Order: sequence, then structure tokens, then C-alpha cells
Amino acid sequence: MSMQNAADLKVIGGKVVTSAGVQTGVEIAIKDGKIVAMGSGPFMPEAREVIDVKGKYVLPGIVDTEAHPGCYVPFEKDLKTESWEAASVGVTTWGVHAPSTRLGHEPFQEFVQAEDVLPFSEVMDDAVDVIERVSAIDVFLTFMLETDAQCDEIPLYADKWGVTSHKLYLQSMKPALDKYWGGRRAGLGHGFDDGTVYYAMEQTAKLGAPGIIAMHCENWQIGRIFEKRLIDEGRTDFGAWTDRSPDFAEAHHVRSYGYLAKVTGVPIYIQHASTKDTFQEILKLRGEGVKVYAQTGPVWLYLTPENGWRINVPLRRRDHIESIWEALATGIIDSVGSDHVVAWDPPNREDMYNENIWKLRTGFTSRVGLLTPVMLSEGVNKGRISIERMVEVCCENPAKIFGLYPKKGALQVGADADICVVDLDKEVTLDKKHLFTRSGWSIAEGHTFKGWPVMTILRGKVISEWPDDEDRPRIMGEPMGHYLPRVRGHQNYPLEIEAVAQPG
Repeated sequence: MSMQNAADLKVIGGKVVTSAGVQTGVEIAIKDGKIVAMGSGPFMPEAREVIDVKGKYVLPGIVDTEAHPGCYVPFEKDLKTESWEAASVGVTTWGVHAPSTRLGHEPFQEFVQAEDVLPFSEVMDDAVDVIERVSAIDVFLTFMLETDAQCDEIPLYADKWGVTSHKLYLQSMKPALDKYWGGRRAGLGHGFDDGTVYYAMEQTAKLGAPGIIAMHCENWQIGRIFEKRLIDEGRTDFGAWTDRSPDFAEAHHVRSYGYLAKVTGVPIYIQHASTKDTFQEILKLRGEGVKVYAQTGPVWLYLTPENGWRINVPLRRRDHIESIWEALATGIIDSVGSDHVVAWDPPNREDMYNENIWKLRTGFTSRVGLLTPVMLSEGVNKGRISIERMVEVCCENPAKIFGLYPKKGALQVGADADICVVDLDKEVTLDKKHLFTRSGWSIAEGHTFKGWPVMTILRGKVISEWPDDEDRPRIMGEPMGHYLPRVRGHQNYPLEIEAVAQPG
């Protein structure tokens, strides 16, 4: 066969993982950023470049459904560094959640007021421009809604920009209750009521697949009662933040707004489901015919209040961690997202830390940097989940839920050639040298993980690699991320499959 018609790249020698199983001897041929053939030796095309992964596991690129670059600083500044941090641990597709004030529109408002909150139609061109210029990986957007005017435009967002997912930050319905978190600093300044919630659900339901409402479930209106009691008791320990937001405050929102999802017929996505009470409410809603998906994240699967920080929903105690892993393994939880955030400047640990939880600054890192290490080390290598289930919850399900599958999250002909190569035996004691986040630190420094991603390929190009003879990963090339619109009316992303020349 003429090399003129050859594939650009072949990945060989790996254990190829899908949710259906692990296969050896399968080669992956890539041309023009797409997977064009999968098979063995004599049936595969030649390629200009061959990468032998030497027995390591070959996963689809990780689809991280929740990240917040631009939360506290301009979108471009954050995305420029944090997308490389994501790439270094195998993430190739990022689901960025943002309010309209945090998508690149100028001037940047450090503290947002109600009048600063705009319809997304006025900021979307800015957002796409930033993504296409500076992101290391591909990005899809989930809009954090606050106003009826934004809900008015939900059909426009889908038809013009392919945005079919929206988020309700239910703990921020009343900004005046936010004394210790920083919602106005995170771009949320308007507030909303149940009418806006209902309208958002109704409008999103009308989109059809893959329209979905994501929800942060945590009742801060009840939380203010616990907050006052804890402060009056003199509690300043890290556990006070967990006790401020008890289990039922999360489960209550799932039940209340799950009922509205039933009324409107909209699918819902429960962010960072973290309690047994929440899992019970999810199962009840599914039994009533509501389409409910649930997500957890690496910090809730690994950290407790004692070794953690401040985050919402809060870190839970050790018995919760085991129940979250069980829910992930058994299908109550469908996917994993990092909830990556970097604090406002200066974001270094020394300026952020305080032993008093009420004075400690939110925004600990690196959450995306923990995504694959926690799943591999605490999950696969400790027998809590199989590597097939990891692919299901970190790649396939996220892409399916948000209307990107099988363009993303799949190793199959026609899909984008996004690959995460994993060494299950690699032990890493986390250090600053392993990081690319602009914050320069990780909450898990000094922790040893077994299992680590060692190569990330985005649309056929290697963007991160950890060579066997080096002591840290390296990022490679120029930013090549694209904005990813979804297609209204399609549960699956339509593929354009081109044939590739075969030998002979």
C-alpha cells in the first residue's frame, strides 16, 4: 500500500478497554484526527507513525463533565493553564460549567451584582473565541442559569451554539445567604426562585435529547440554621463545614426538584451525589419514571473533612466514602466529574490556608489532577471498581449523557481519536513537579497513588506524555482544543465515517 494513503498514526501493543471488556492485540489506526480502523496485524493499514504502548491499558480520552475554569479570574487566564493540567491526566473533553459573567465577556467583574448577569447570547461568541484560541483540550458548555431572560433563550442556545445542558446552582438561589463561600466572586449574583427553576426545566425538556438539567443539590436556606448554631458553639474545625450542610439538605433538593423534573419531563443530572439519603431519593425518582443521572468526583471518593478543605457539597466522612464507591460500582452513580476550580489570586496554599474553617479560602486544587489517579489507585487497584466500569463512568456515560457519544468517550471507528494510556503499576507520590495548574499546589501532595495516566492523545496528536525514564509528565505542542456543539434531537452525536485504504 502506498504511504500516501496510510494512516497518520497507529497505537499498538496495548490492552484496549471499553465497558464491554479488555482486548489484547487490537491496533488503533488514526487519520485526520479520527479512528479509521481497529483490528489486528494483516488487516490494518500502514501508518506514518507507530506508538507501541508495551502492554499498558488504552482507554478512551477522559470526558470530565464538570469544571469551572474562569470561576474567579478571567476565563482565558484560567483555561490557558488548567486545560493543560487536565490534559496531563488523560482528560481530552471538558464540560465547563459557567454563569454568563464568567465566559470571557469584558470587562471582568470580580464581584458580580444582579445587573451584571446577561443573557448567554451576549457572551457566547466571546466564550467560543477563548476556547478555540487557548484550550489544550476540547470543551462543551453547560450554562449556569439565573434569570427568566436566560430561560427565554434556551431554544436559541441549542439551535445556534449547540448548548443543550443547563445547570441550576440551587444553593445560590439567595445570594444574601452566602457569607463564607464567595458566590458573587464566582460570577453568581442574581439569585432565582422556583419559578425560574420550573421555566428552565420546561424549556430544556422541549429541546428533546440530549437536553438535560444539571443540579447542585444543597439547601443553604436550611444550612444557615446549622451555620449559626456551629458558630455559636465555637466550632472552627474543618468538620464544621460538613456539619453545616447535613445529608438531608442534599437529599431534600433531589426530592423537591426531582418532583419538578417529573412534572416537566426533563432529564436531570445530580452533581456530586454524596450521601446515602441522596441515593435513596435517586432510586425513588427512577422508580417513578424520572430520567435521573448522578455524578460524583475524586475529592468525595478520597478526602474527608480531616484531611480536606472547604468545598460544596462538603467533603463527607469515611463511611460516606465507602457508600459512594458502592453507588458508583452498582450503577446508582453514573459518572465522575472533577469540579475543578482555582481560587482567586493569589491562589497559593499559604495565602489560602487558615486553621479556622470560616476564614479558610475556598478553591483548593488540583481536583482535575486527582481524577484519574483516584479512579485508578483507589478504585481499580483496590478492587472497588473494574477498569471496564471506570471507562463506563469516566468516558462512555459522560459522553452519552451530554450528547457527545460516540464522537467522544468511545474507541470505535468514526470517533475522535482521543486516547488515555494508563500504567496501572506506576506509583507516584504526588509533588508539585507533577502539576501544571497555575495554583502550583495540590491538596494531595505527599499522597502515593498506584496507577497513573502516561499518555494523552487528542484527535490523533500526543498532547501529554510521561516517559518511563523521566520523573514527571510533560505537555506537548500548541493548544488545539475545539468548542463542541451538541446536536439537538440526537441522543448520539452523528458520525461521519470515511473508509481507509487497507493493505493489498
